Amino acid sequence: MAKVTGIGGVFIRSDNPKRLQAWYVEHLGLEADRDGYIILQWGRANEGTTVWSPFKTDAEYFGGPGAHFMINYRVDDLDEMVTKLVAAGVEVGADRFEDGNGRFAHCWDPEGNKIELWEPSPGM
Repeated sequence: MAKVTGIGGVFIRSDNPKRLQAWYVEHLGLEADRDGYIILQWGRANEGTTVWSPFKTDAEYFGGPGAHFMINYRVDDLDEMVTKLVAAGVEVGADRFEDGNGRFAHCWDPEGNKIELWEPSPGM
């Protein structure tokens, strides 16, 4: 059965993403990698990662302007998860894509929050 296995990312809108990220680095001790991403390692022997990243306020990736955040959930079987959601009447986007990190799809919860589903590439 397809299921969520962790949180792959937490993305929030910001008027000034660089300033907001700097605040989190300074006050909460988060560390940005050389590409500017904050990657949180978790589990034994770094079993997984969660990306924390602010986006510009006008970023369209989250959906409409009322969306202030988006959570990316790691899933163990994206195709089965999408099939299960569609069968349950959940709105699932047609914008599926794949890159070096894995495969992605989007759906929306009952309150209209966009959710990103991510099946990581092997070894991630």
